[in-house]
Amino acid sequence: MAKSCTSRSYAVKVFEDLFPEVKKFCLSDKRGTNFKMESDNLAYMELAIHQAKLASESLEVPVGCVIIKDGELIALGRNRTTETRNATRHAEMEAIDNLLEMWQRDGLSKAEVAKNFSQCILYVTCEPCIMCAAALSFLGIKEVYYGCANEKFGGCGSILSLHSSYSEPFISDKVPQRGFKCTGGLMSSEAISLFRSFYEQRNPNAPKPHRPLVQKKVE
Repeated sequence: MAKSCTSRSYAVKVFEDLFPEVKKFCLSDKRGTNFKMESDNLAYMELAIHQAKLASESLEVPVGCVIIKDGELIALGRNRTTETRNATRHAEMEAIDNLLEMWQRDGLSKAEVAKNFSQCILYVTCEPCIMCAAALSFLGIKEVYYGCANEKFGGCGSILSLHSSYSEPFISDKVPQRGFKCTGGLMSSEAISLFRSFYEQRNPNAPKPHRPLVQKKVE
C-alpha cells in the first residue's frame, strides 16, 4: 500500500476510504498537531474495530487489531480461536505472525526484525491478555493503544502490568522483557458495543465473556 499525499496521514486516508460519511470529521490542517495525532489514533482504532466486526461476522469473539509503522498499516489481525480451534489465535498473535512471515519472506535478519518491532504501534479493541502482552513485551513493541479493559486476563494493567519496565519477569529471568507505552480507553464504547451485540444477539445463552465490558485507562 502506498502512503497518501503530504497533507493527510496514511491511516486517515484509509479511514476516509472505508468510512466516507465521516470524512469531514477526520482531519483539518488548521487544528494543529495534537488534533492530527488524535485523528490518526481514531483512524487506526477504527481499522481495528473493522477487524473486530469481521471476527463477529465469523462467530468469533469480536476483537481486532492493526499494527502501524511510520504511519503505514503493515499488519492486521482478528480473533480466530473458534475457526482454528486454537485458543492462542488472538487478534494480536494473528497480526504478529502475519508480520513475522512477511519479514521472513523479505529476508530480514533477527536484528532487523527487532529494530522494526521497536518502531511499531499496535491498536487493539480490547486490552491484550497476559499471553499477548508477554509476546508484545518480548518482541519489544514501541506502543499499544487499546479500547476496553480486560479485567480477567488483562496483561497491561488490569491483572499484570507487563507493559511496565518494572514488572516482574513473566516467562523467565533469562527471557528479555521490554516495557512499552500503553494507553487504554480509545473508542472503548465502540469496543464494548461489539461485545454486547455478540453475546446478546449471537449467543444469548453463552457465559459471560472472558474480556469483561469495562472501561479503564492505563498510562
